[in-house]
Amino acid sequence: MSALHPDGRLLVMHVVYSFAVGGLENGVVNLINRMDRTRFRHIVVALTQCEPLFCARVQVPDVEFVALHKPPGQGVKIYPALFRLFRAYRPDVVHTRNLAALEATVPAWAAGVPVRIHGEHGWDVSDPHGTRAKFRWMRRLYRPFVTHYIALSGQILSYLVRAVGIPDRRAERICNGVDVARFTPRGALRAALEGSPFNDPAYFVIGTVGRLQAVKDQLNLVRAFARMRQLDATHSESVRLVLAGDGPLRGRIEDEIRTLGLNGRVWMAGERSDVPRMMSGFDLFVLPSQTEGISNTILEAMAAGLPVVATDVGGNGELVADGESGALVPPQDSQRLADKLLEYVRDPLRGRAEGHAGRLRVEANFSLDGMVKRYADLYLALCAAKGR
Repeated sequence: MSALHPDGRLLVMHVVYSFAVGGLENGVVNLINRMDRTRFRHIVVALTQCEPLFCARVQVPDVEFVALHKPPGQGVKIYPALFRLFRAYRPDVVHTRNLAALEATVPAWAAGVPVRIHGEHGWDVSDPHGTRAKFRWMRRLYRPFVTHYIALSGQILSYLVRAVGIPDRRAERICNGVDVARFTPRGALRAALEGSPFNDPAYFVIGTVGRLQAVKDQLNLVRAFARMRQLDATHSESVRLVLAGDGPLRGRIEDEIRTLGLNGRVWMAGERSDVPRMMSGFDLFVLPSQTEGISNTILEAMAAGLPVVATDVGGNGELVADGESGALVPPQDSQRLADKLLEYVRDPLRGRAEGHAGRLRVEANFSLDGMVKRYADLYLALCAAKGR
C-alpha cells in the first residue's frame, strides 16, 4: 500500500488545455474508461474549461475534474494554482498533452511529482508541419522537467528525437487505439441516419467527421466534391456528401456549398454523439486535414469497415495502407482528391474490399485494449523506477 494513496492505486493526473469534444480528449476518455480500476485512479485537469456533457463520457465513478479557467497568455499565471493542486493530491504521474499543456510540467516538478509524462499528439494549428523554431525552442526549454515522452506517430517521435533533442531512451511511440467492439462493419446496406436526407439506398454517401476548422480543411472536400461532379456528371448524380461536426468554419462551408450550387447534395449534420452509427451510414470516409497526428477518426472509420481517403500528412500514412485499405492524396489539392473520390464512386466493390482490409488492419495493429495496456505498463514501470 502506498503511504500517499491508502487504497494502493497509482494516481494519474491528466493535464489538458481543455476537456471538451476533440480527438485528443476522446483518447483520454478511452484510456480512463478502459484502464484497470483496481490499480489506477484518475483526475482530469483542464487549464481552461471542462465541458460537463463531455465529462459525462467518463464512466469511472471516482474520477475528479478540475477546471482552472486560465486567462489568455503564458501558463505562468496559473503556476501557483497548479503547484497547490499537485501538492494537495500528490499524484504519482502527471501526464500532460500537447504544447498547450507542456508548461504544467514545471509546477509538477516543483511539487515533487515523481513521474512527469508528456504526450505529443499532433502539430499546433499555427505550426502545421512542426517547422517553427519558436515551438522547437519551447519544447527544448521544458525538456529537463519531463521524465518521459510519448509520440503518437513515428513522424512526431522522429521530430522529438532529432529536432528537440530528446534521448531515445526517454521517448517512445504509442499509437491511438480504437474500440473494435463499438465500431463494427455495417451490413450490406447503409444504416439510416437520424435527420439525414440521404437515407435512400440508391445514394453513394461520402462522409467525414471532425471539428469544422481550417486545419481539418472540410472546404477542400466540398470543392473536391464539386469538381468530381464536373468530371463525371453521370456517375456523380447519385453521390451525396455528409459533413458531421461543428466549429468556426461552418459559415464559410455553408457559403461555399451555396456558391458551388451544391444545395440538396451536402448535409451539414452538426455535432453528433452517435459517431459509430454515422460511420455505418457512409460508403466512403474522407479526412481532408492539412495536418494530423494519429487520427482517431481514421481508425474509427477503418474499424467500421470503410475505405478511407486521407491526405498524406502526419501519421495518416501509418494508418492507411495506400491501395490496400484506402488511398492517400496531397493536402489542399482538390483536383487530386476529386479524382480519387471518383474512383471509388465508379468502383464500389473496390471500396468494400479495401474497407474489409482496413478492419483487419485495425484488429491486428490498433486495438484499444492494446493501447491501454501499453500506457498502463509504462505508468507502472516508470513509477516502479521511482519506488512508487
